[in-house]
Amino acid sequence: MKYLIMQDFSGQAVPFIFPRRVDHGDMREQLPYGQVLSAGFVEYDAGGFVCHGGNAELQVQARPEEDAAIIAEALRPERCRQ
Repeated sequence: MKYLIMQDFSGQAVPFIFPRRVDHGDMREQLPYGQVLSAGFVEYDAGGFVCHGGNAELQVQARPEEDAAIIAEALRPERCRQ
């Protein structure tokens, strides 16, 4: 899967995960948020989420540990959130 981490209007990082066949730039155009914080590819293995890569068109790179933590928190069940 691909992902974008966007900054919402309150300054919070918000992840968007989408299929590989969708371009990062095309997905960016669909989102109402202003700043792209990072982009890349995300996979899930026994150790959790793994983020890598980037996007030259948007001029951003993956931030492996930080992005994986943001995605994991967003997908954590509501009852388990901090």
